[in-house]
Amino acid sequence: MSMSVEATVGAAVALQNFNVHQEAQANLLRKTLDIKTQLVTDVLASMPSTTLATSGTVGTNVNTYA
Repeated sequence: MSMSVEATVGAAVALQNFNVHQEAQANLLRKTLDIKTQLVTDVLASMPSTTLATSGTVGTNVNTYA
């Protein structure tokens, strides 16, 4: 199979453009995930801290049936 120089250069340029586009998409995804991570962290940090029951009949036992 013989490819002309123009076809080889065209394929190389197309592959380079594809790689640039893929890298841009990966960067966008990474930034989006970083923002989402920060939002979830902020929401969890803003929740009031509650202590679990350590004595008594309510909240200290878990009943499970198989």
